[in-house]
Amino acid sequence: MQAKDSNPPDGGYGWVVVVSAFMVMGLTAAVLKTFGLFFVEIQQHFDEPASTTSWITSVTIAIFHLGAPVASSLCVQYTHRAVVITGGLLAFSGMALGFLGLNIAWMYGTIGFLQGLGISFSWTPAISIVSHYFSKKRALANAIASAGECAFALTFGPFFQWLISQYGWKGALLIIGGIQLNICVCGVLMRPLASSCFLEASHSETETPPGNAASRIDKEAKSPITHKTFNWMLVRQPEFVLYAIFGILAAMSFFVPPLFLVPLSYSLGIDESWTASLLSILAMVDFAGRLLCGWYASLHVTKTVHLLAMTITLISTSLMLLPLANNYLSLAVFTGFYGFFFGTTVAVHITVLADVVGMPDFDSALGLFMLIRSSGGFVGPPLAGVIVEMAGDYRAGFYMAGATLVLSAGFLVTLDQLQQRKERGNKTNNKAEKPILPYPPLHLLKLQ
Repeated sequence: MQAKDSNPPDGGYGWVVVVSAFMVMGLTAAVLKTFGLFFVEIQQHFDEPASTTSWITSVTIAIFHLGAPVASSLCVQYTHRAVVITGGLLAFSGMALGFLGLNIAWMYGTIGFLQGLGISFSWTPAISIVSHYFSKKRALANAIASAGECAFALTFGPFFQWLISQYGWKGALLIIGGIQLNICVCGVLMRPLASSCFLEASHSETETPPGNAASRIDKEAKSPITHKTFNWMLVRQPEFVLYAIFGILAAMSFFVPPLFLVPLSYSLGIDESWTASLLSILAMVDFAGRLLCGWYASLHVTKTVHLLAMTITLISTSLMLLPLANNYLSLAVFTGFYGFFFGTTVAVHITVLADVVGMPDFDSALGLFMLIRSSGGFVGPPLAGVIVEMAGDYRAGFYMAGATLVLSAGFLVTLDQLQQRKERGNKTNNKAEKPILPYPPLHLLKLQ
């Protein structure tokens, strides 16, 4: 049941929702990011090759993305709170059943499918409800929420290693599953807010000329029904399609640097202990980039799509320069630049999506965007691997990632031009439709 107040508070209880989303990001995305610590343990236990064991994480990532439209649809039909709580229970079930460790196929179904679905049902509505609670401060709120992934990833690495050493990999899975039950608590705190979509639609209609009053009332009457269905027709909107293509190309690039950063450092003769610190640097500057960019975007000095285009350009530049590193210090500096600008991109890309489609269709758009973007995440790493093998140098992977990001920035520029053209067209139409008041009768003018 929705709350009565439909006006986004832009603060107040909204910050409780942001903190809850921060926790959900940490208990989902950060767990997925650090699950590689279990890889060798599971591989040795089942005596399976690396290619077979790696499918556990692959299935998790696939279900995470494929489940996003389902999670968004459920959010539209029910509430974000209900879906997040369901996600927490699914994530716990995946870890608790994975504790049994019957065989590798069992791990695909538990850690892969159930955990992936739990992450999808928790992450998607958590990031979505933050956008509903905020309007002017939406970019800052999204940045703080997404930063939970970085903050938890910094601590989960050593913590998971300690759990494995103390309780074994099975016991560690069960404990982590218990910790993930806190997702349900976060879900309870995500109090339903009557969608701001209806309010925004009403507000935009009230600015129309008096002659359109009848149509305005008719649209407002139909508005609540429209927002209760999942909008699959977004794929026909040029703006959404352009942004989705950007998402595919960006995803093709974003998964490549973390994959080849460690091998590149080894090829430069850098010690393992120093190499591990590169990942810590990456997480810390990523965290800082998200918060700083979110704060800057909330000032509304720069249009969000322009800000995103700039951060994408800076990421591609840092990726092109990173292969020039020839020692630990230079590699750490370029890694820091990449991590920082990656954080700035993550801070605003959800906000740009909301700006592109509007809040009435945001839940539907988020699910579809995640689904479409997943294709880039699946294609990018293998493609980069082929290029690296052909070139015989890990640097080739970074060049590929940088070039793909430059191409993605082109779609953002095209999107911005399309939006500006439509805005100019709307202004022209509004001027044309503005009613012309008749001159008063001549006899009244004489009396005056």
